[in-house]
Amino acid sequence: MPPLATIGLYTMAVLYILAGILHFLKPRMYLRMMPPWIPYHRFMVYASGVVEIACGALLLVPEWTSFAAWGIIGLLIAVFPANVYMLTSRKFKIAPALLWIRLPLQCVLILWAFYYTKP
Repeated sequence: MPPLATIGLYTMAVLYILAGILHFLKPRMYLRMMPPWIPYHRFMVYASGVVEIACGALLLVPEWTSFAAWGIIGLLIAVFPANVYMLTSRKFKIAPALLWIRLPLQCVLILWAFYYTKP
């Protein structure tokens, strides 16, 4: 793997592990993001945190990197409705421009993960 790709892989792993840990340290923040139509909010917040931590860690295991990257892609697709909800609910004190930027940023994150799906 080229050095830049290795740096990207380790960076992505750390980001997802840290993001997953935040689900347990700051669950209220994530609970607010949950669209009302999704059931079991607390369970979903913790489950997505576990998936983020697991996928982040598995990125660092060469035999599991591809699987973990696909898991991250699935997770990013699964949490997309929360990003849309944050934009449309008007209950967040975040500049609308930042909320709009989050939507295409998901595509960038998916492409980043997709790079590592090749075994």
